[in-house]
Amino acid sequence: MEWMAWTWPTATFFMVIAALLITFSILAIKFPEAPRVGVLRIETTRGDRLFITLLGSAFINLAWLGLVGPDNQPWALAVCLVWAAAVFRWV
Repeated sequence: MEWMAWTWPTATFFMVIAALLITFSILAIKFPEAPRVGVLRIETTRGDRLFITLLGSAFINLAWLGLVGPDNQPWALAVCLVWAAAVFRWV
């Protein structure tokens, strides 16, 4: 990790993203799904909802840092988990 000057939290973040992509690829192969229409009135698959979740989580964390600061950042994770549950349920 030193050759890229990454910290363990950064490396963990990217490992989790890689694990999610692998998991969702395996799910798509084993359990294919038809796109569904949700609250946004667009057809989405699991992968689309994962992308929307990750993008929204990035914005939630950036807004949290800008409005609250780096203190209490774990609360932003809690908000992101609620966001993820909502996206996978209703989008």
